[in-house]
Amino acid sequence: MTAITYRLAQKRHLITPLPGPRSEALTARRRQAVPAGVGSSVPVYAADADGGVIVDVDGNSLIDLGSGIAVTSVGASDPGVVEAVREQAGHFTHTCFMVTPYEGYIRVAEELAELTPGDHEKRTVLFNSGAEAVENAIKVARLATGRNAVVAFDHAYHGRTNLTMALTAKTLPYKHNFGPFAPEIYRMPMSYPYRDTDGLTGEQAARRTISQIEKQIGADALAAVIIEPIQGEGGFIVPAPGFLPTLAVWAREHGVVFIADEVQTGFARTGSWFACDDENVVPDIITMAKGIAGGMPLAAITGRSDLLDKVHTGGLGGTYGGNPVACAAALAALDTMRTHDLPARARAIGDTATRRLCALAEEVDVIGDVRGRGAMIAIELVRPGSTDPDADLAKRIAAQCLDEGVVILTCGTYGNVIRLLPPLVIDDSLLADGLDVLARAIRTGADN
Repeated sequence: MTAITYRLAQKRHLITPLPGPRSEALTARRRQAVPAGVGSSVPVYAADADGGVIVDVDGNSLIDLGSGIAVTSVGASDPGVVEAVREQAGHFTHTCFMVTPYEGYIRVAEELAELTPGDHEKRTVLFNSGAEAVENAIKVARLATGRNAVVAFDHAYHGRTNLTMALTAKTLPYKHNFGPFAPEIYRMPMSYPYRDTDGLTGEQAARRTISQIEKQIGADALAAVIIEPIQGEGGFIVPAPGFLPTLAVWAREHGVVFIADEVQTGFARTGSWFACDDENVVPDIITMAKGIAGGMPLAAITGRSDLLDKVHTGGLGGTYGGNPVACAAALAALDTMRTHDLPARARAIGDTATRRLCALAEEVDVIGDVRGRGAMIAIELVRPGSTDPDADLAKRIAAQCLDEGVVILTCGTYGNVIRLLPPLVIDDSLLADGLDVLARAIRTGADN
């Protein structure tokens, strides 16, 4: 990896308790302006960010192990992204690709055709968010197949719109009292090695799922199967080897569109450009967002040309989809990923974190599982001597980490998973410091 130059000092440094007085003042203002339904993981307000640090409004420098939920993989102020945004904004910020198109949109589509799995002919449509990409992938699958049913999985998360809430498994906080939801969504069992009590192999778990699909829906009624190759909000669940390929082969044999939701796993995060690459799975459609554009709002679906070209003119699009500034940011972010070989960097981060966390799991009895791939690592916390989820412990660990200046995220169907999503440009010493703080918090939690 080529050397990275940072604008801000890459060091944890606290000058006030957290949250500091300016953050507390902003929280008071927020209560009068923003509804309580909009939550935040930490009560600290950002003023600057670069590499692996966030500087808050009180001048504290915190270690960022969340990347804005896997968005700022190239850092929150990558020089190439900043310059590309500045340059494009100086020319025009919007014309709407559906009115007066521009080259940046086409260049992003060409890049995604090259990077996504498979060497078949592809087409790409750009949107604003992961949920919007998922909605449109389902639209394409239904139109192209003439079928209505869609299969999603236990522990899945696909977004907060009506259709994507229907696809999402977890009720609180995502679905509670927001229904009724879109129809013809069917939930199937996921391969979850830590909690598959019968020790299912990946292929066996897939056959179980396929059997239920055939009995409960019928392949001839099924438009699409949509799955996160590594589940995100559900707990960074990595299916057993063989699960994804078996499902993908069955789908292809039955004319079912196989959609890989790589919104969180895409763009070098798991040590490959996409998580599907690990088992050479080639989806019919892949959905992308988060890490695609260095923090600018952009999303995409890339899929087989014979599927996307079936949609009538005007059937896909949106006013802001493929915004020219976001497209410029995406092209710059992809250049940074290549220049610094961020897939390799993600693997190195994963090796470091996994080695340390597995050693810690031998020391304490509250870590049920350490899992993930690349720089997408999870710790599943349990009550000592059992596999019972311990969500309270996860909250306490996250709070202690924040007190010491480290931002970490929790997730999981049971709320008991610590997830690590550091920027892929984080330096080794900062990562080591963040893991030291996390280890202390886990040890403290194990002792209490």
